[in-house]
Amino acid sequence: MARMPSAERRRQLTEAAIRAMARDGVSKTTTRSIAAEAGVSLSVFHYCFDSKQALVESVITTLTAHSVTVVKQALRPRATLVETVRAGFEAYWDHVRGHPDEHMLTYELTQYALREPGFEHLARRQYELYGDAYAELIGGLRDSMDLRLHVPVGTLARYLAAVTDGLTLNYLVLGDESAWSDILETVTAHIAGLARDEVEP
Repeated sequence: MARMPSAERRRQLTEAAIRAMARDGVSKTTTRSIAAEAGVSLSVFHYCFDSKQALVESVITTLTAHSVTVVKQALRPRATLVETVRAGFEAYWDHVRGHPDEHMLTYELTQYALREPGFEHLARRQYELYGDAYAELIGGLRDSMDLRLHVPVGTLARYLAAVTDGLTLNYLVLGDESAWSDILETVTAHIAGLARDEVEP
């Protein structure tokens, strides 16, 4: 087996855990099955992660990064704020439609963490990560487009996390592709209305 830096090995094992958990469910995924998925020995797994809590936290962080990265890449300033916000939502929604198993896994991880003794803090950590990610995206957009927000960044970040969380679950349950276009327009207009260009009179 080729030697690999520990950080890279942790990433490999985390991605293997995401695949295994999405396929088999969180509670049925074992350290042995994750090691097998990654093609490494069990001892390598235990070298990289000293507890299941550490693994679950790495999975949560990585899943969040997957969707945040595509939004960040799409959220560059466009001609109008509405167009910019729409591009961010469209990128996120494309990720949901392209990777529904990952998004279903985020909800399963929340429930698992809330129910499993000693894991409760990871559910809180998961939603703190969402808030932090949105705050970073909002802050970057505010600075690049010289925006004045009508609500504090932290409040808007948590609100956006709640909105996308609810919309994502709604889609995963109902799977109504045809309704998304109108929903996107409604959400885009609403969120864009919570900010305005600093140079406007």
